[in-house]
Formats: sequence, C-alpha cells, structure tokens
Amino acid sequence: MQFPNERQLKALRERFPAGTRIRLNHMDDPYAPVPPGTTGSVAYVDDAGNVHMKWDNGRTLSLIPDEDDFTIIKEEENT
Repeated sequence: MQFPNERQLKALRERFPAGTRIRLNHMDDPYAPVPPGTTGSVAYVDDAGNVHMKWDNGRTLSLIPDEDDFTIIKEEENT
C-alpha cells in the first residue's frame, strides 16, 4: 500500500469534506462489507487517504478510494 503525498491528501480532503453524502455501490471487503446501496456521511479523511464514514445503518467502516466503488450524492438527491 502506497500512502498519498501531501498534495494528494489535500485533494482528497477537498473532494470529501466532512458531511459529504456518499452512496456505496460496492465494497471490496471479503469479511464484513457494508451492503451496496447504503448511504452515509464522511467523517474525515485520514493521513493514509482512507475516507472514514458514518453509515446510516450504524456501521463505521472506511472507504478506500480507487478500491471501493461509491458515488457522491448530490444535494438535489437528498431532498
């Protein structure tokens, strides 16, 4: 696993600020994945580039950009 540099981290944190709404399409976790279609909010992006989530179903499993498939939910979709 290669850690992102400072520029990459800054870009991730700008793309996924806290509170950003996400819909999971597929999680590549063979043990305890979050189900596809689950929605949640970004808590923060850590120094490894993982997107920490507060899933609406109570889970807190992080997303890994470029590994997990997910979509940012646009404001108009929330209403």
